[in-house]
Amino acid sequence: MNYINGLHFNNIRGDIYGGLTAAVVALPLAMAMGVASGVGPIAGMYGAIFVGFFAALFGGTPAQVSGPTGPMTVVMAAIFIQYTGMFPDDPAQGAALAFTVVMMGGLFQIVFGLLKLGKYIELVPHPVVSGFMTGIGVIIILLQFGPLLGQAAGSKPLEAALSIPENINLLDNTSLMLGIIALAIVFGVPKFLPKVNNLAPSPLLALVIGTLAYLFFVPAGSTPIIGEIPTGFPEFRYPVIELELLLQMIGSGLTLAGLGAIDSLLTSLVADNVTRTQHKSDRELIGQGIGNTIAGIFGGLPGAGATMRTVVNVKAGGRTPISGALHAVILLAIVLGAGTLASDIPKAVLAGILIKVGVDIIDWDYLKRLKTAPKAGIVIMLTVLIVTVAVDLLLAVGIGMVMASFLFMQRITDMQVASMKAVTKPGDASVYERALSEQETEIMDQANGQIMLFHMRGAMSFSSAKALVRRHSTITDYQIMLLDLSDVPNIDFTTSRALEDIIIDTIDAGRQIFLVGACDEVCDMLKQQGVLNHFDTGNMYKQRLDALLHAQSLLRSS
Repeated sequence: MNYINGLHFNNIRGDIYGGLTAAVVALPLAMAMGVASGVGPIAGMYGAIFVGFFAALFGGTPAQVSGPTGPMTVVMAAIFIQYTGMFPDDPAQGAALAFTVVMMGGLFQIVFGLLKLGKYIELVPHPVVSGFMTGIGVIIILLQFGPLLGQAAGSKPLEAALSIPENINLLDNTSLMLGIIALAIVFGVPKFLPKVNNLAPSPLLALVIGTLAYLFFVPAGSTPIIGEIPTGFPEFRYPVIELELLLQMIGSGLTLAGLGAIDSLLTSLVADNVTRTQHKSDRELIGQGIGNTIAGIFGGLPGAGATMRTVVNVKAGGRTPISGALHAVILLAIVLGAGTLASDIPKAVLAGILIKVGVDIIDWDYLKRLKTAPKAGIVIMLTVLIVTVAVDLLLAVGIGMVMASFLFMQRITDMQVASMKAVTKPGDASVYERALSEQETEIMDQANGQIMLFHMRGAMSFSSAKALVRRHSTITDYQIMLLDLSDVPNIDFTTSRALEDIIIDTIDAGRQIFLVGACDEVCDMLKQQGVLNHFDTGNMYKQRLDALLHAQSLLRSS
């Protein structure tokens, strides 16, 4: 049981009910995701089955339920279109490459987990996540306008948005009616009939009612439907690699892996909050990687931890991997025996369900706070949102992280620059955490500005190195400088070079310089870079008072 995180049998009833409920919620969503990806509804089901089962068994979040999610589906749709488009005469070859990318993405996730990279996902700032998730929500909504109006789904969000006027002109009233029924159910039932929603989740109700409305009240063939769905156990797919496309496939695989990691671990945080537990992020990445690798082998969509299914599972009583694995087994049973029953589901009904998914993914909480949120964060969020929708998902996250990193560096630099003080009068020494003693104050007072204490506080980095040199150059009316590093725990290479420039400039100007209070770590860096070669042993002090006494004696003797 040590091989399955969080497994125990003390909650078997809750886990069974949680697994059943999660499967009921996952069924329409998995099929809708499969249709939205362009691969087909059965691929969505296979993805929910394999990712859901193996991520539950080998993952690090016991109560989490995994399967195709909005973000992963959007990326998979782009990948599937990209690779099948390369082989117009042999789309099966393109599909094989696309599923090989899914396998590669799963293997990359396993590597991420083995390298213990899970903790770094937590470093993604909220504006980046918010802009990305909101962009994904917008993409899902835009891509579903076509099917909602009875037309083909767009392949790209901007194309789908531009085709809305044309789709309205070609409007299919039957599709729109069925779509409105689905939208009314998925939005209205949770709000106005919460007890009904607890018994039968609104996506499932929309699926059943919309399909029955088509079967009993609409002429056959008057609206696009899913059509024949394969049944039975999925076919094994061997990995297929085109050497000239290898780098491109690796890039696509890394996109899936990175997005899946972020998506899953964000859901793990939600599960932690609901269950008051702590997930194991690296183990979760390994479990998701195993699930996605096997999903690719059997032609399933890539998946991740699914927030809605996870919350439903927990609320129904699920607490261990049994519930997530059971949900996958139930879906497998449905696939093996009920494929023909799902063939008459109208695509407009699935579009209505997916539009609700897109609306739920949008970070409305952050959007409501735009008036009070920091402006820099708003700029990052909106930039990531626009790039996500208009250009590329991975590029959007990369740009957002770069912007957030520069913003963070600027804040750190401002703090470091503020800590740099050139003290020539005792009254200016308030910058010190340890105030000047009576004797030190007297020495500084008698020096009449000829002794300068150049003081810094906190870890110093490359971002403030130029400011360090500029700050020193502003004061020239002194004879002896005490470079006080007593409050600096560490420095980097660039800072050591900046300090060397200060030291050389001071010596070249005919002044003397003493090094004060450098800790072992700082001394090691300065020694490695040859900076300490500019000091005699008599010019390096551990205590500030000793350096001041030496400086005082030099001034008296001059």
